[in-house]
Amino acid sequence: MAKAVNIKKLVVPLIAVGLVIAVVAVSDDGGGNADEPSDNAIISADQFNIAVQDPTLVAEGEVLYQASCALCHGSDLRGTEIGPSHLSVVYQPGHHSDIAFTLAARNGVRSHHWRFGDMAPVEGLSDADLERITAFVRETQLTNGFEPYPPG
Repeated sequence: MAKAVNIKKLVVPLIAVGLVIAVVAVSDDGGGNADEPSDNAIISADQFNIAVQDPTLVAEGEVLYQASCALCHGSDLRGTEIGPSHLSVVYQPGHHSDIAFTLAARNGVRSHHWRFGDMAPVEGLSDADLERITAFVRETQLTNGFEPYPPG
């Protein structure tokens, strides 16, 4: 009988601790998850380890981006009615690596994050062009931060 009393003395505090943890978890605003932020604030790019890009590549990439990407993704990378923002946290390097931009332009992309429809391949861009465009996108992300996903 003495053992039963000791177990009861342990169970009540454990239940109390569990309830406190559950209440904290339910009331947590979910902040800190880079893929699913809880508000519409800009997400700092600092946490994504984006390297500072070569200024020459960035400048050349901006010209190429404006000519080949801006119609759909916006001249400011913030998207349009026909294409998503490249400043969305979806495009941070841990989710879409640099090669993802090259593959998207080369092969097109089936719609999977957005409801804009599939992206067709982009004709006329060399690997060097795509490297420059990616440098421009990454530098702009580094400078401006990321928008939450889904957009608010």
